[in-house]
Amino acid sequence: MHSGEKEGKYDSYVVVHNIAKRHNVGTLARSATAFGVEEMILVGRRDFNAFGSHGSTSHVRFRNFPSLSLARSFLKERDCDICGVEITDGARAVNDHPFRKSTAFLLGNEGTGLSDKECEICDFFIYIPQYGGGTASLNVTVAASIVLHHFGVWAGFSERAREGSKFIVADKPFKQTKKNTCGEAAESVAEERKLRKENHTNDFFDQGVKDEAPSSLLDALFGS
Repeated sequence: MHSGEKEGKYDSYVVVHNIAKRHNVGTLARSATAFGVEEMILVGRRDFNAFGSHGSTSHVRFRNFPSLSLARSFLKERDCDICGVEITDGARAVNDHPFRKSTAFLLGNEGTGLSDKECEICDFFIYIPQYGGGTASLNVTVAASIVLHHFGVWAGFSERAREGSKFIVADKPFKQTKKNTCGEAAESVAEERKLRKENHTNDFFDQGVKDEAPSSLLDALFGS
């Protein structure tokens, strides 16, 4: 496994789409490696900002899709639920552990939450209960950490070994390019082409790849 001593039959994924603050991807990567995430899926532009990752981007695999529909197809081929982290009608508290199998977590934009298009690809929703009245919501990276920790507990991931007051960091299994760009491994390219072909005549949720052009929010996130 990529991120430590994770064991078991379940995997977790993080889907990054429409997050406004550019440094949050790096911080998300740090949480992803701490809590055993299999892959981070970037929807939209392939490059990302690694600020705040503290080197953790070399310990988690990144995969890119140009549209939400292609990302969804990839996850469904792996028999994976897509869970929206959002307060909605019918959303379950994360501490209830309403998980059934491998799960991809889609977190909303820091200001506006999940869009209608993002909600359409979700199989269910969870929220994080709050007990104080000083804020309406959590930072997206804080929310991701809480959710991923709960999933790891439910899935039975093995705790990473410790040395002194810190956890042992593994050797770097992945090498990102200097500009932090998702790699173009032959396998992933072939997979993307296959998914494009399968969805070519299907409007699906986002009316084709051309409608997924990067928004100003994505530009703010992924720009150099």
